[in-house]
Amino acid sequence: MSAANDKGPASGRTTLLSQPVQRVTGRLRVPGDKSISHRALMFGALADGITHVDGFLAGEDCLATMTALQAMGVVIERHGETSLTIHGCGLSGLSAPVAALDMGNSGTAMRLFAGVLAGQQFDSVLIGDSSLSRRPMERVATPLRSMGAAIDTEQGCPPLRIAGARRLHGIDYEMPVASAQVKSAVLLAGLYADSPTHVAEPAVTRDHTERMLTLFGQPVTRAGGRVTLHPQGRLVATDVEVPADLSSAAFFLLAGTLAPAGELVLERVGLNPTRTGVLQILRLMGADFDIRTEDTGDGEPTGTIVVRPARLRGISVPPELVPLAIDEFPVLFVAAACAEGTTEISGAEELRHKESDRIGVMANGLRALGIAVDERPDGALISGGTLSGGEIDSVGDHRVAMAFAAGAVAAAGEIRIRDAANVATSFPGFVNAARSVGLDVAATADD
Repeated sequence: MSAANDKGPASGRTTLLSQPVQRVTGRLRVPGDKSISHRALMFGALADGITHVDGFLAGEDCLATMTALQAMGVVIERHGETSLTIHGCGLSGLSAPVAALDMGNSGTAMRLFAGVLAGQQFDSVLIGDSSLSRRPMERVATPLRSMGAAIDTEQGCPPLRIAGARRLHGIDYEMPVASAQVKSAVLLAGLYADSPTHVAEPAVTRDHTERMLTLFGQPVTRAGGRVTLHPQGRLVATDVEVPADLSSAAFFLLAGTLAPAGELVLERVGLNPTRTGVLQILRLMGADFDIRTEDTGDGEPTGTIVVRPARLRGISVPPELVPLAIDEFPVLFVAAACAEGTTEISGAEELRHKESDRIGVMANGLRALGIAVDERPDGALISGGTLSGGEIDSVGDHRVAMAFAAGAVAAAGEIRIRDAANVATSFPGFVNAARSVGLDVAATADD
């Protein structure tokens, strides 16, 4: 069953009401991978020829990327919700936008566009909503300036003002912090450079950009933690099939694990090995699921996940798995809260700089539901128990809201999740999808 496109209240702020249930069961394909959808749009726009995309995530973040590309002259045809035809204009075919490009809530879009726009002949400005406007952007602006780009920020945050007509050159960049978005921005700028670009990362991060560069005819090489791009001067259009988003599937993996009964089948989920940290961590905690892998032929492994109820136990999360699960930690915080014993999370300071301060917001939410949490600068010590009913504030963070909605499956009473409208940024249709497999979730307007 596919997720329906419910949008909740038409405007204003939204509260999710999630109740405990006895059974989570059925088959579900969650929406397409957000990271891959962003990249499919950008690479299709910059390629020579016509790119067809299936499985596209029509969430607000990816639609912001689409709108920005259209504002720069790219013709994109939509066929239903999840299929696109992109008429590529080549690496140098974008036209100057007449206004600032609004990235909404999407840090991925802003950082990747910074790399693309650094190599254009026109000036541009990237803006975002109030949450995005507080997120750090010097981490991407600094290496791009080393390549010859001219980028201004406001005290390190958006808006980004990017001057055009700059000659870019390749660099050998050692990232101080593991970040797929920074790595991707540098590689995208490297398409416009006059010499090879090398990026060394301190820990493995998601490699969707490297895979898609290869798919579009621009090879990259990897040796250990070092990625190298020798610019070829063009990208070649191709077809892209976007798998279901593992980050979205993780909420249902959690719900299926915590429910007292049932069996849940999650279909066509992306299983890129740089993204599967959440699966490895949950398995260490005692989760019971099977994976049947598939081959799409486009460089992104996929598979079906069958999850059954299990009793979780607290663990010390292995530090090497942290960057492989960085977007799924709201799920892991809730899993830890429902586990027997204590879970220690460390080395995850990057969570402070997501759509919210996810360490602080998750700690506050868990405490409001009766869980003891020792918050630390780079993680937390969580004493497992039973989530009480109550109210938490997701502070507009879509992953926080959905994690608590899934966790309510095993709670002692209803959980009210405030400020949840941004669920639509990554998972349009979340409420209907959740209800289709047995969760008792509803959306209502905030008081």
